[in-house]
Amino acid sequence: MLKLEQGNTPLLSQNRVPPCLEVCIDDVGGLAGALAGKADRVEVCSALELGGLTPSIGLVEHAVVSGIPAMILIRPRAGGFIYSADDVSAMLKDIANSRERGAKGVVVGAAKEDGQLDMEALKRMREAAGDLEVCLHRVFDLVPDPFEAMEQLIGVGFARILTSGQRTKLSDGLGILKKLTAYGKNRISIMPGGGVQLENIQALVQYAGVHEIHSSCSLVQIEESSVLRQFGFASPIKRKTISVQKVIAMREALYTHHKVALDANIPSTNLLIDAPDHSIGDVPLHKGTA
Repeated sequence: MLKLEQGNTPLLSQNRVPPCLEVCIDDVGGLAGALAGKADRVEVCSALELGGLTPSIGLVEHAVVSGIPAMILIRPRAGGFIYSADDVSAMLKDIANSRERGAKGVVVGAAKEDGQLDMEALKRMREAAGDLEVCLHRVFDLVPDPFEAMEQLIGVGFARILTSGQRTKLSDGLGILKKLTAYGKNRISIMPGGGVQLENIQALVQYAGVHEIHSSCSLVQIEESSVLRQFGFASPIKRKTISVQKVIAMREALYTHHKVALDANIPSTNLLIDAPDHSIGDVPLHKGTA
């Protein structure tokens, strides 16, 4: 348990912005669960078991018609994020389709061979999005210098960055998340993802200073038929379905801890949070790929 006092205070720079629970969904059942749990926003994709891919137009339209703000993932295939000219062309068309159907925004990413962001491709995606919000996905966790990458994204008008703090485990990236939030304050939003759970929301909000979080809110595993797998119709990876109860609980926790952070002025705050000691202070930045 880490006691935070003056000189070691939580970062509250983004906490003046309303809290937001974004739930990633990959089918109409997930959308229904997010709506029932009163999620603030959804990221619409397909194949969550592969980290998420571009969803069908039908699912995009279903989400938009529901009335919930919908961010559309633009990721044409599984695997890495180095894209050919044809890949980028297809992604630009998917962005145009999302815009035409009334999406809130798009979630994109592209990298170069050296791990740097492919800013040429990302600028084209930002321009294609027009007045939509644009979020960079977790390709950010692979860049060699996250602060340089953040400046590049701010320069072309990205609204937020989805990141696990350049760690495979979100709990190990808490210190970096705090630094990123401080560095980008009031210029770009840092949204934790890749392991947000009820147990770490307090630290994310009150220590790292974030105001929005990203989660699948999944709980129940669905056992696919062995026959479906034999015919190649189902992935060997177990799928998960959304838990309405988890959506409700995570949103309640986010709003509760956000209010605590909002009410606690930095000069006088004296919060107790579960922040792991190894994530405090100078945390070495991730180098290379995960």
